Amino acid sequence: MKLLSLLAALVTLPGLAQDYPGKPIRMVVGFPPGGGTDVVARIITPRYSELLGQSVVIENRPGATGTMAAGQVAKSAPNGYTIMMGHVSVNAIAPSLFSNLSYDVIKDFAPIGIAAAVPHFVTVHPSLRVSSLKELISYLKAKSDLTFPSAGNGSMPHLAGEIFTNLAGVKMVHVPYKGSGQSMQDLLGGQHLVAFDTMPASAPHVRSGKLRALATSSAARLPAFPDVPTAQEAGLPGYQVTTWYGVFAPAGTPPAIVNRLHSDLVKAMQTPDVKAKLEGIGADGTVSASPAEFAALVRADTARYAKIVKEIGLKMD
Repeated sequence: MKLLSLLAALVTLPGLAQDYPGKPIRMVVGFPPGGGTDVVARIITPRYSELLGQSVVIENRPGATGTMAAGQVAKSAPNGYTIMMGHVSVNAIAPSLFSNLSYDVIKDFAPIGIAAAVPHFVTVHPSLRVSSLKELISYLKAKSDLTFPSAGNGSMPHLAGEIFTNLAGVKMVHVPYKGSGQSMQDLLGGQHLVAFDTMPASAPHVRSGKLRALATSSAARLPAFPDVPTAQEAGLPGYQVTTWYGVFAPAGTPPAIVNRLHSDLVKAMQTPDVKAKLEGIGADGTVSASPAEFAALVRADTARYAKIVKEIGLKMD
């Protein structure tokens, strides 16, 4: 009986792929609105919907630093109607931090393509009287009880903060939230004075003057923020942290559907309005990697961050 069901499913797959998409598509975001993953998803989905010919509806499912949503997507039907805006922490770093993940980052997903790759800002609240990265490091060496917020334990803003303190030889107290949107509100309110969040989450507040950017974690200065030095320039060599966001489907999704999702993702990212908005948040590049290239990046970053996490001595459970 099981064999017959499997054979029937295999026979219908070509038809499903040919008619795809025939109904709206859910794009799951494992964080609340306002964080970097959500911002990137909302930049891309309007054009993505037009190209696919069906609505791509964002569904925010926060919890466990994005890993809960990833586990749910991994178990969804591999038919192209449930996809995820993934994130380097959820889809590559999580295995090094959590021993009880409900999914395998390599085996349980079909990578579609990279949506954006962004650096982080080292930002301070305007009430903190430091104007350079060197001044901040000197301040932190004299005062080790300052806190920094993040989108949650094991999130990239958390890891970016831990890498910073390790390289700078300073101590700070990490305070996790359920997403960058929530952590950013407390940062803006002055409950925290330093943060290491992504460009999408930080950029609007740097532009408005609500936060002061001391450095970027990029290899070169960003065209959108030419006056902000890199950490290398500002006196902290080796501080380079990049967060990528990418679209994933459950493993087993037919190749024809994966290719359609990838092709229209590339087209969406190349439209002038999407391109401009991605550049506005410091996104690096506007052409998505192929599914095979993206899968290779996931494997490489899973191994690379496992080494970094071990060196820092960071473990969430």
